Amino acid sequence: MTTKTRPQAGTSLSPDHAALLESMREDINRVCQPIEKARGLPVGTYTSEAWYRFESEHLFATHWSAMCFAADLPDPGSAFPVKLAGMPLVAVRDREGTIRVFHNFCRHRGMRLVTCPQAGVGGLRCPYHSWSYKLDGKLAQTPKLGGADSNTHPDFDRSQYGLVEVRCTVWCGIVFVDVSGKAGDFSQRVGTLSERWQEIVENPITYPGGVSAFELVVASNWKLPVENYAESYHLPWVHPGLNSYSRIEDHYHMRDEGGGFSGQGTRVYAPLFDEAGTRFPDLKNIDPFWDRGAEYAALFPNVLLGAHRDCFYGIILIPEGPARTVERVHLGFFDPAVRTSKYDSLREKHAETWKEIFVEDVFAVEGMQDGRASNAYDGGVFSPVMDNPTHDFHLWVAKQALAAAA
Repeated sequence: MTTKTRPQAGTSLSPDHAALLESMREDINRVCQPIEKARGLPVGTYTSEAWYRFESEHLFATHWSAMCFAADLPDPGSAFPVKLAGMPLVAVRDREGTIRVFHNFCRHRGMRLVTCPQAGVGGLRCPYHSWSYKLDGKLAQTPKLGGADSNTHPDFDRSQYGLVEVRCTVWCGIVFVDVSGKAGDFSQRVGTLSERWQEIVENPITYPGGVSAFELVVASNWKLPVENYAESYHLPWVHPGLNSYSRIEDHYHMRDEGGGFSGQGTRVYAPLFDEAGTRFPDLKNIDPFWDRGAEYAALFPNVLLGAHRDCFYGIILIPEGPARTVERVHLGFFDPAVRTSKYDSLREKHAETWKEIFVEDVFAVEGMQDGRASNAYDGGVFSPVMDNPTHDFHLWVAKQALAAAA
């Protein structure tokens, strides 16, 4: 029997976390002011190891967080481990093709089960004492449990020691997890954005991998890539090439009344062509807005999305400490034909174009992290006109922190 996630996870503050939050409460409350009076999140939320652990337990574990891409599990028997804000998880695709997520430890002595992506496996085997689990999480084998000549014991019931399963779902080809089991219905969580992008997200997305999948390691807190992504204010100075045709004045804000996402859009998107004049196939019968429009949303806490008439992408932010983040980028398309050799050069050019833009942002987010090493930094302020999407994210983080103590 697969064991479900413990219901108490992430639902109460430890004394240390309560004291940490109380020490920052005044500064966090300032975030909740109207934008013209608000200050940014306090410096400790970007630099403190204690706050990183607080976020792991009371933000990532208690909300629908992005873990990996379904493309990371291409076939039955695939396994893909992730440490999500320090929490060891493993996603598998079982024999029926269903994606499942488990806590990545053996029920015997807590040994990590999976250390790297696997393919074609029939189950998960612990490297310590060789206990093995089926892909549905059931404990299958316990070698020498009852002694050198016996794999069973009358006092041990295997059915009670399956892997601890984590609630998960797949949306836009991205695997989301609810580690606490208490995050509510996913469709409500993503409903406003899904409704806004209905014509886009109701279509299957092909993530071909290869050059269309890459990672960036950023020396910054995970929140800074979210803040940077949500606004277009920085375009003229950080992205001069992009700004030459998609100018700051061509952009607008995207904001969610429920506070679950924020971002920006452009009115001047143009598809990419290769030297032979080839371009990616468009979605058919969609609103004329998408002829020239494109939108970019930060879905809190840790996924960045880009929607266009001919392509889609997701960026999953995996925090690896207060000042280190891995950005996993997968570029996707709406026509499976993009996997064929006809599109090889275009996919390469497309990946180079987006990677150049994303790398330009590394300078910005690492620079902001460096600035937070100063004891004079007080959270910063916001432009009342240009920074609304960024303030929306600060506000979301602040409200989650305050709700954890309620």
